[in-house]
Amino acid sequence: MNELTDFDIARLLSDSLKYVRLYRSHTVVVKYGGNAMKNPELQQQVMHDLVLLSMIGIRIVLVHGGGPSINKSLAALGIESKFVRGLRVTDEETMRVVQRVLAGETNKDLVKLLCAEGSKAVGLCGLDAGLITARPEAEDLGLVGHITGVDVSIVETLLEKGCIPVIASVAGDGEGRSYNVNADTAAAAIAGALGARRLVLMTDIDGLMRDVKDPDSLISVLTTEDIGPLKEQGVISGGMIPKIDCALHAIESGVERVAMINGTLPHSILVEMLTKGGIGTLVKTGPRTAASA
Repeated sequence: MNELTDFDIARLLSDSLKYVRLYRSHTVVVKYGGNAMKNPELQQQVMHDLVLLSMIGIRIVLVHGGGPSINKSLAALGIESKFVRGLRVTDEETMRVVQRVLAGETNKDLVKLLCAEGSKAVGLCGLDAGLITARPEAEDLGLVGHITGVDVSIVETLLEKGCIPVIASVAGDGEGRSYNVNADTAAAAIAGALGARRLVLMTDIDGLMRDVKDPDSLISVLTTEDIGPLKEQGVISGGMIPKIDCALHAIESGVERVAMINGTLPHSILVEMLTKGGIGTLVKTGPRTAASA
């Protein structure tokens, strides 16, 4: 690949102005977690890019999970990780580890990286100021939470002060009990409550594939009316179902568009936010397209 000249870089920056105008002063919620967080160098780069977006006037809210770190901590304590329907079975002991890892270690590590890049980042979890309330999802899952309410007043206050809120996906029931909440679900609920212009789900895959074995079968644009037919066809299946459902929930809650991108690719969020082509799968409202034909 030929190296970009200074003039090439200047042109790219100039071309990005229309997208800066589109998002400036608007809220974008970014969900970051799982395998996309494993590489420390890439993690630092993602935080750098989020600070860049914040500094050009985009109100960034970061919601994170941390499954691999939780698995590692549980294993070190000799606690077996169990999953049902793709969700972690969470007893009292596991919940203590989840809360410590997500709201403590992982959350503060991300805040530290953001602050090192020049941001005013503030760490939160769903327990803070009643941000996320929940009830049990199902008896066989233990302390896995189903979101029943979101109060984003503390998030709005931080955004008004120019901060990046960093939110761990732990919720409370208002009666002293903590719940483990799926980070995609938490991000969608928070994005809807904030009236965010866009929700970005950073994963470790390129997006929704018509054929998971064919990297060229990426569905780049997906409408809300495509979702049902693609589920019936089995294109949306397995672990992709909850992600697409979260995207649909966010759009039904008022979010304009949801992007699912590969967070392991360098600068993927800048490509998604500031270029014409974007990256990954974009979910938006609208009639059926060729994607579901």
